[in-house]
Amino acid sequence: MSKRFLLSWMALCGLSFGVLLQSDQLAAGEGAKSGEIAASDWPWWRGPTRNGVAPQGPDVPTKWSATENVLWKTPISGRGHSSPTVVGDRVYLTTADERKRIQSVLCLDRATGKLLWKKDIHEGEIDKRANKRSSNASSTVACDGRRLFVNFKCKDSVYTTALDLSGKILWQKEITPYVTHQGFGTSPAIFGKAVLVNADNKGTGGGKFVALARETGEVLWEHARPSSPNYASPIILHVAGKDQLFLTGCNLVSSYDPITGKKLWEVKGATTECVTSPVTDGRVMITSGGYPDNHIAAVLADGSGKEMWRQKSRVYVPSMVLHDKHLYSVSDDGVALCTDMASGEVAWKERLGGTFNASLVLVGDVIYGVNEDGRCFVYKANPKKLEMLAENQLGTSVFATPTICGGRIYMRVAESQGGERREFLYCLGVK
Repeated sequence: MSKRFLLSWMALCGLSFGVLLQSDQLAAGEGAKSGEIAASDWPWWRGPTRNGVAPQGPDVPTKWSATENVLWKTPISGRGHSSPTVVGDRVYLTTADERKRIQSVLCLDRATGKLLWKKDIHEGEIDKRANKRSSNASSTVACDGRRLFVNFKCKDSVYTTALDLSGKILWQKEITPYVTHQGFGTSPAIFGKAVLVNADNKGTGGGKFVALARETGEVLWEHARPSSPNYASPIILHVAGKDQLFLTGCNLVSSYDPITGKKLWEVKGATTECVTSPVTDGRVMITSGGYPDNHIAAVLADGSGKEMWRQKSRVYVPSMVLHDKHLYSVSDDGVALCTDMASGEVAWKERLGGTFNASLVLVGDVIYGVNEDGRCFVYKANPKKLEMLAENQLGTSVFATPTICGGRIYMRVAESQGGERREFLYCLGVK
C-alpha cells in the first residue's frame, strides 16, 4: 500500500495523519531509531495520532471486572491522574506521595506489571493541591523511544524533566512560575527535535509556551501567554493541508508551526479555561471548554478563523473522539452526545450517569468512557442511537484516561481498602 493511498484512506475515515508524519519527523530528527515506537504503542497523551484513537491490533475486551479478563494488577504508590504511556516492553506513569512530598516516574514491565524502577524527580517541595479533585502527578509521560519527558509543578513553578529509559535524569528545565486555583496537568508533546510544553496561568507574568530541544533541554523558541488560568496541553494535528500545533483557552484558539514556533493564526473563540484536547476531521478543529462559557465549537483551520457552528454543552474535562463524520463527546456530568460534524446538530443525547474526568478512547467503532466512580461505558460509535455494549465496574475512583493498545487496556484505578485510598494499575485483555 502506498503512503499516498494510506493518507487518503485515513482522511476518508476521519483520522489524523499524525502517526505517519510523527514517525517521519522522529526519524528525520535526532534521537529516533527504527522500531523504537511501534504501531502497538501509546507513546504520549491521547495516543499515537493524538486524537484518542487506539491503534489497530488484537481484539480489545469489552467486558471485565476485578477478576474477569485481568492479565495483571500492580499497586501504585501515592496518587496521580496521569495516563499510562506504553512503549516497547515498558509502561510509564507519574505519581506523587503527598505525605513524603515526592513526585516520581514509575516504570513497569508491560507483560507482567512488575515494577522495574522508580525515579524520584522532586522531593520535599510539592505544593499543596489547589483543588481536592486534582493531583500532583496529572501530566502524562511522553516517550520518543529513547527518552522520557514529564511535567511537574513544584516550588511554585512548572518544570520539565528528561530521563533515559533506565530512569536517569538527563536534564531539567524550569518553564515558568505558576499560579492557578485548580492545579497543573498539561502534558508534554513531542514533534521533530522538540518537546513542547505549555504552562498557562494567572501569575503576574502570564503563562509561557516553550519548545525545548529533546536532547539538551535548550530553549528553541518560546511565546508569552496571557495571564489567565488554563489547562490545555499542546496538540499537533494535520489540518488544512499542514501540520498545526494548537493551543486552546485564554479566550483564544491559537495555531503555530510545530517546527519553527511561528504563529500561523489566532482567533477569539474558545473560553477562558479549557482542559480538553482538540480533534479534527482534516478541515476544521473542534474546541470545547467549561468556564465561564460552556461550549463545543467547530473552527475552520485554514487561517480564516471562521466558526462553523457552536453548541452549549459543558464538555470541560473529557476530550472527544471523531468517527465517520460524527463527533462523540461526554459532558462532565455524564451526558453522552453524538454531533453531526457538518451541521453541529445533535444526533442523539443520552445520560450515562456519574461525573466524567477521563477522556473518551475510540477502538475501531467502539467508544470507551469511564466515569469518576470507576464505571466504564462501552458503546458503539453509532450516529443513530446510543448502542450500549457493556458497562463494567472497576475500583471506586478513576480520574485517569485509559490507555488502549496492543489489544490491552491499561487502567489506573483507586480502591478503598480498610478505609484508605490505594491506587492500582490494571492490565485488561481477552483471556
